[in-house]
Amino acid sequence: MTARVHVDLLLSEDGRRTATELTRRLKVSPASVSVAVNFLVQQGYVRRERDARRRRDIYVVDDEAWYHSVVISARQTLESARAAMTGAETAGLDTPVGQRLARCGAFLERVTLDMMESADRWRTLLT
Repeated sequence: MTARVHVDLLLSEDGRRTATELTRRLKVSPASVSVAVNFLVQQGYVRRERDARRRRDIYVVDDEAWYHSVVISARQTLESARAAMTGAETAGLDTPVGQRLARCGAFLERVTLDMMESADRWRTLLT
């Protein structure tokens, strides 16, 4: 369902749809659309705008969505890397568990920081 909502937004002429439009076009329940949209918003693929005149939300996918999604994912992975490093210190760097967690944390941190740097460097391709 999430993929269907995302693709429908991507294929819309202006990248915008209301929940009612998504429900009607996809022939699904409003609850299904709501769950899918909430996930897409949380992951940075879609943003929510409020239409004050019609008192409803409009879901928008734009060129920056891919950038925001990469950054959100990277931040989450960076949190995991730092948690692994903290766990390594707690377990003790001289233990097998501590060493494994330290290696994992260092790897994830370096790869994630590279990914964030790359996303920033190539962001202009989206605009």
